[in-house]
Amino acid sequence: QVRLVESGGGLVQAGGSLRLSCAVFGRIFSINDMAWYRQAPGNQRELVASISSDGSTNYADSVKGRFTISRDNAKNTVYLQMDSLQQEDTDVYYCNVVAATTSLSRMFKFWGQGTQVTVSS
Repeated sequence: QVRLVESGGGLVQAGGSLRLSCAVFGRIFSINDMAWYRQAPGNQRELVASISSDGSTNYADSVKGRFTISRDNAKNTVYLQMDSLQQEDTDVYYCNVVAATTSLSRMFKFWGQGTQVTVSS
């Protein structure tokens, strides 16, 4: 069974920084894309940043220049460095990976449980 364990959320003042981590545990053969999404109550989940297996990155316009996504393939871990945080960044952040569990299986999407990020004024 595959589990994604997130950490690093919390309360921070506007202008501050947080670093989210998401480690993938369980039976994994290969990981393709890794990403962070966020969702506020009543809103749709939106993509914050993604990183492909070759290191190519993609960011939502609202976080470009402030957030940095990275991955450590040896540790099956993806990170999100969040700088210059704004109150509008307050949300639950979810880790997402696209991975295969065996050499013969297709790719599946797996989700973390979410971690709360709250930015105060």
